[in-house]
Amino acid sequence: MGHAHSHTHPQVQVSGRMHRRLLLAVTPFALATVAGLVLLWPGSTDVQGRFAGGDRGERATAEVVEVRPEECQGVPEGTVYFCSAVTAIVAEGPGEGAEVSFDYARGEGSRGIEAGDEIIVARFDTAPGESQYTFVDFKRERPLIVLAALFAIAVVITSRWRGLAALVGLALSVMVLIRFMMPAILAGENPLAVAIVGAAAIMFMALYLAHGLHPATTTAVLGTLASLTLTALLAAFFVGAASFTGLASEEAGFLQLSAGQVDLEGLLLGGIIVGALGVLDDVTITQASAVWELRAANPEMGYGALYRSALRIGRDHIASTVNTLVLAYAGASLPLLLIFS
Repeated sequence: MGHAHSHTHPQVQVSGRMHRRLLLAVTPFALATVAGLVLLWPGSTDVQGRFAGGDRGERATAEVVEVRPEECQGVPEGTVYFCSAVTAIVAEGPGEGAEVSFDYARGEGSRGIEAGDEIIVARFDTAPGESQYTFVDFKRERPLIVLAALFAIAVVITSRWRGLAALVGLALSVMVLIRFMMPAILAGENPLAVAIVGAAAIMFMALYLAHGLHPATTTAVLGTLASLTLTALLAAFFVGAASFTGLASEEAGFLQLSAGQVDLEGLLLGGIIVGALGVLDDVTITQASAVWELRAANPEMGYGALYRSALRIGRDHIASTVNTLVLAYAGASLPLLLIFS
């Protein structure tokens, strides 16, 4: 998706005809992306109504005023749990101002609830005029907003207008994910088709917003499109050859039960496409910028020498990217890796 790397394109003499040819090569893909967005855009149907899950209760925010340790009931032998009775005041939402109580259990090593914590609770009507509250999660908006603001400030300070454009591209990328891709998949559209169209839309917006309408950017767009196509073909072949079902997590099992219209194998392929895009848009623009820099530094360099120099840079970039990918996915999947070990 959109990133904050700043690649300043040098002033290389590029003919207007060459730039027009590059833009003409990209235009059919841009038009196909727009057509795909129109055809696959989810309607106004209630997506949540498709789920067969139980009542999630009415959500409210509350502040914890007291936590009293108590003996755990029904805990399997050999396991360590810490149980407590929590009293909180509803700050906003259903039952605002009411004092509520609920039981809370946690395993050894997990964070407990403390007095003064802001939490999210769910209210369930158990009988006429009677309600029961349960703990949902901790309220985290404030620190996350501060972190996002610090990130945005750092990007703008270091990359200035280009960084601001990259942040706009990031916001649009998130909007495509939330407003198009996820609702379309939940509405029963083919996840692979949705992922390809959504990834293409994200790529066009992120690259051109962050790096401008420059021949190097257009070259990177063409390279990203070619790489995404190859990724989709390889993923489709090997997912089928290895008989991957997409049922590799608790979340996938929940989707199969509650949203049976979602094609889990297609969802796996779509996830591969979106994950690949996050790497490709950085690799392709960096490589294109490297070629432009080499050309600007030595305008007399022939095509063969330019290709070989760029290839040497690309080899180093790919080698470091492989390690980056492995570490990123390992960090995100650390609990699963511990289970495997």
